[in-house]
Amino acid sequence: MIKEFTLAFLMLVSIASVIAAYLAIKERDMVRAIVYSAIQSAMYALIFYILMAPDIVLVYVPVSVGLTPAILLFVTKKTERYDGD
Repeated sequence: MIKEFTLAFLMLVSIASVIAAYLAIKERDMVRAIVYSAIQSAMYALIFYILMAPDIVLVYVPVSVGLTPAILLFVTKKTERYDGD
């Protein structure tokens, strides 16, 4: 029962990460795209945790959820926020 619940939860998190990646690609507002990308990275971190890789999670979360979006937001602040305008 627990194994099926884990697999079902893993499937839902995987689908959520794909949806977040799609929204990040389609979004014209750069700040929203960065937030969607961070959400996708958080879902990946959760997948790594479910798959029993806590050492990867310890490195992946600060870099992909914290540092990378912060750098991208800083760069976006220096440029235009909306794509194609």
